[in-house]
Amino acid sequence: MKQRNNHIKETNILLALLLIIAIAISCKQKQPSEATPQVIEVDTIAEDAPKKDTTYRISLLFAGDLMQHEDQFKFALNDDGTYDYSECFKYVKHEIESADIAVANFETTLAGPPYHGYPNFCSPDKFLVDCMAAGFDIMLTANNHTCDRRQAGLERTIHVMDSVGIQHLGTYLDTASFEQNYPLLVDKNGFRIAMLNYTYAINGATVHAPNIVNRIDTAKISIDIEKAKSMEPDAIIAFMHWGEEYKLQPISSQKKLADWLFCKGVTHIIGGHPHVIEPIEIRTDSITGEKHILAYSLGNFISNSSRENTYCGMTIRLDLEKDSTVRISNCDYSLYFVSNPPKNGHKQFRIYPTTVPDTLLNFHEAYRKHITLDSIRPFLNEYNKGIYEREIDFR
Repeated sequence: MKQRNNHIKETNILLALLLIIAIAISCKQKQPSEATPQVIEVDTIAEDAPKKDTTYRISLLFAGDLMQHEDQFKFALNDDGTYDYSECFKYVKHEIESADIAVANFETTLAGPPYHGYPNFCSPDKFLVDCMAAGFDIMLTANNHTCDRRQAGLERTIHVMDSVGIQHLGTYLDTASFEQNYPLLVDKNGFRIAMLNYTYAINGATVHAPNIVNRIDTAKISIDIEKAKSMEPDAIIAFMHWGEEYKLQPISSQKKLADWLFCKGVTHIIGGHPHVIEPIEIRTDSITGEKHILAYSLGNFISNSSRENTYCGMTIRLDLEKDSTVRISNCDYSLYFVSNPPKNGHKQFRIYPTTVPDTLLNFHEAYRKHITLDSIRPFLNEYNKGIYEREIDFR
């Protein structure tokens, strides 16, 4: 009986072992069919997915004052009564067009005929059209001459700019258009750039309701900066019409306002009004390490000014990159001078880069070129901080 019981016990143990082995084999066979395909799929995605270039790039070019004295529209007039300014930009068009965004200060009005130079500027509409054809994308209108032809001139300037499709900032028809369009937000190449524009004065003129001209008022600017921040921009650029005419060095009020703007969150400052070039600084934030541009004055880009240093100007080129952070990849400036028809034998005023060969210039043009190189270049080399000249190819 004992042997029989032992045999039954051994048989039960054997059956139990066989059952355990069968269950183990079954589980082992199921595991690859459920888990293995998931592992292969993840590995395949990780290895085969193309790596996306998440670095965005944009180039911005800033020019000084686009002015129109009487001789300028006089020499732009054709026999058939039309105007042509294309020759003015013949040798700088390539440089302007090469930037993703080109900005300049439009220091005249488009009030319609009769046209007038200093002190109450009013220019043919064709001047704006040819500025656009040269490559400019955005016009600044908050300057001391914006009300030269009073309310009608301010409003018609805005209407003409809207009709030809160029972006602009600084003056507005009414509160509704101001609220809708200011700050100007430029969305391009993966960047969001907020732009602000203010002037120190409007030459004693009165702004009539409902028109708006952006004046330098820190209480108002502070509100505008906060609105700009709410747009989640990659950069906030303030264009300031400030300073003292014909002074090569910034005055105390410019320096104080620049410090205040940076403290409030502006990332770059581009200035104008003195009609001469003033120094440029590249500042580095001591906490974040971010770099900021401060250009006190770009001078005149085109005019018939003949006072010392007023017939030369500069452009600044700012290249930005963005991935996890926004940074300046490059920033430099280029020098220019303007020749005038009564002395150069040409039909029209011309903007020349200082790289123009002397062989293409007459005596008066060569004189202006070398004054720029022998006077302005050493001045900037001495007073600029962290930025250097780029000599563009002459074309």
